[in-house]
Amino acid sequence: MTSRSFKQVDVFTATPYFGNPLAVVLEAEGIDDEAMQRFARWTNLSETTFLLPPTAPGADYRVRIFTPGGELPFAGHPTLGSCHAWLQAGGRPKMADCIVQQSAVGLVTIRRDGERLAFAAPPLRRIAPSPTMLAKVAAALGLKASQVAAAQLLDNGPAWLGLLLADADTVLALKPDHRMLRELGQKVGVAGLLPREDVSSPLIARSNRESRAFASSKEVAASVEVRTFAAPIGVEEDPVTGSFNASLAQWLIADGHLPERYVAAQGQTLGRAGRVHIERDSDGQVWVGGDSVTCVDGRVTL
Repeated sequence: MTSRSFKQVDVFTATPYFGNPLAVVLEAEGIDDEAMQRFARWTNLSETTFLLPPTAPGADYRVRIFTPGGELPFAGHPTLGSCHAWLQAGGRPKMADCIVQQSAVGLVTIRRDGERLAFAAPPLRRIAPSPTMLAKVAAALGLKASQVAAAQLLDNGPAWLGLLLADADTVLALKPDHRMLRELGQKVGVAGLLPREDVSSPLIARSNRESRAFASSKEVAASVEVRTFAAPIGVEEDPVTGSFNASLAQWLIADGHLPERYVAAQGQTLGRAGRVHIERDSDGQVWVGGDSVTCVDGRVTL
């Protein structure tokens, strides 16, 4: 076993311990698949990443992403957190204006906006879910199918069933049956539109108070409330999910539910205050950004 550089990074927040934590093992050469998976189970975080020299032309580094239950081809908060850790450890990108990450889904471009990083959302495949699956998932969430305003199966590497609900209140009040979701084998993301200054309901008022308490002064108001449930991969509720927010943005912007630039809030029901910054540029590329902060910096024996 070898002593290796290690960081634990909080992603989608500028305030430590209010985003989504990520374990990052730098200098991961020589660690086999079994050891990577064992360490990911041990950290018990939604994702643990291992940084390696690139093998694809043009890439700055290569990342492997593990959940407690298996390896992912791509994920959003590990992309931003891994890039933050790589840069902080002295990584020097080949190009001045962007970093190129190699992952199992291919090459992912990451741009810098001051201290904030944003990744280019991978191409999205989406189809309508079957009425049977939609009804079963709705029941597992404690909903009637009629309460779902729109639904799509979204796949940008990870596959999610995306649900648009009537409002943020309904999203925040969900009490999922995680055992049922695990048996269905379906990861689910839900979203509800949030008027900028609507504090008429107790849930939204509480959410906004918590967000204001922990968000930085430069933060803008959120437009949508998001929650994600991933019991099939061992994560009942993920605090802040970049891959789902990427596919959600590609879907909801294209269908006219959200503007080309907005902020998503996620994590309030877990005591977090995650903020995901979305922008679709003039070429139609969706960028998914957020702040990151290092909370643990040291070494790990692997």
